[in-house]
Formats: sequence, C-alpha cells, structure tokens
Amino acid sequence: MSTISRRTLFASGAGLAALTLAACGGEEEAPLTEESGTTTIRIAATPLPHMEILTFVKDNLAADAGLELDLQEQTEYPIPNRLLSEGEVDANFFQHLPYLETEIAENGYELTPFEGVHIEPLGIFSESLTSLEEIEEGAAVGVPNDPTNRGRALALLAAEGLLALMDGIEPTEATVDDIAENPKNLEFQEIDAALLPRTLGDYAIAVINGNYALEADLSPAEDALALESGEENPYANMLVVRTEDVENAALKKLDELLHSEDVRAFIEETYSGAVIPAF
Repeated sequence: MSTISRRTLFASGAGLAALTLAACGGEEEAPLTEESGTTTIRIAATPLPHMEILTFVKDNLAADAGLELDLQEQTEYPIPNRLLSEGEVDANFFQHLPYLETEIAENGYELTPFEGVHIEPLGIFSESLTSLEEIEEGAAVGVPNDPTNRGRALALLAAEGLLALMDGIEPTEATVDDIAENPKNLEFQEIDAALLPRTLGDYAIAVINGNYALEADLSPAEDALALESGEENPYANMLVVRTEDVENAALKKLDELLHSEDVRAFIEETYSGAVIPAF
C-alpha cells in the first residue's frame, strides 16, 4: 500500500497542539507537543464486547498513558472502516483479519491491523431446538451475509456434521454454492449479521457472531447448541488504523493497553468464555 499524506490526531483540551505525523518523504514522526501531555484518539467500535473493553481502558488505563478515548459506537459492520478510511476516526475496533482483508480488496482501503485482542466464538443458536440432532429435513438456517462470516458459519456447520464443503475451499471464501453435501436439505438464508439475533425465531437454527449474541442477551457459553473453538482461531478481533498512522506513538500505546494483563483479566472475568483473550 502506498503512503499518503499524514493526518493529524486531534488532541484534547483548549490550546493543545495536535499530534502531527510527518508527511511522506522520509521525515520522522513529530514528537508529542501537547501542553497537557494528553492525546485524544477517536475510535469507532461495535457495542459488545468492543465498546465495553474500550470503556474499561478509558476509565482505568488511558489517563495514566496520556490518552483520552473518544468512543463512537457503530452497529453495522461496513461503517467503521469507511469512517476510518475517510479520516472521521483515528482507529476502529470491531473486526477480524479475514473481514478486514475482504474490505480492503473490495474498497481499496489503506488500513493496517495490530495484533489480535480477543476472539468471539461463533455459535449456533435456536429458539425451538435443544440439540442439533433435532433439526428436521428442509429446515431453514440463518447465516451472516458478509463473505468472511458466511464462510466461517458454513465451516462451523460443517464441523458439526450438518453439511460438507467442497475440497480445497477456504472457509473464509465459502458460499452456499460450495456445499458438496447437504444431507438434510437445509435451506440457507443469508442476512445481515446484526439482524440474526432479532430474527432467530424465523429459523430452526442460526449462526450468530459472539458480539451480536451478547447484545441480544444470549450467552454463547450457555445458550449455543454448538460453539466455535478458540484454539488456533484466525478470527481474533484487533485494533485497526490507517496504514499511514501505524507508527503513531499514541495509537501504539493504545494497542499496548488493549494487550495488557488488566484487559486480559477484564475479558476473562466479564465474559466467562463468551469472549476469549487472543494474547
């Protein structure tokens, strides 16, 4: 990705100088010059668990690190990357790497992720069934309609023996057309991931992202009929910034806080396995 002119991260407080990144041409990043030593970072994030984790950092860790977090809640997946690319926010926190790679390929975004912070295991939920063995012939199955989570959902259903994917198909790229075996003739209905918890009753089962399950008061650890494994899981959610800002000191400090032992303890104590630290 090419490097474009450096943007400015807004600093908090009247009269504070902005944290300015050097323009392209080989210049080094300018040092922090704010009188108060505090830099405000605008972050777009989906509600759960991302906003809760960021709020914990804001309330307990940010001030001592010289940061002020301006948290901007978003509920639809495509929006945070657009806001970040257009300079409306300085970072976002809501996505895993396969989703980001798809967004970059489709939209030409110049965005770069830090390392994964947590994993939200995908789960299979139902309002009417208590076991996957109860699924009837021709039952309706709800899956996310965005490419990476759709493929991830199909991979989970395959792992549970409800279907088989064609050989050589990467899970993140799988579509319903890549289903080689469908022994119960299940009918797959693709819908926006955020809507699946609200429409759960329309399906025999639905595959729901962990964050949206939490928002709907569903416990992945207790309510899911099957849950994605956290071991060697490629779907860790991470902080994402514009590529030109990846060496910014304030953003790197925020990423360090997100990987702190305090955040690890908060995740483990708050979500009881529904969200898993990825570090």
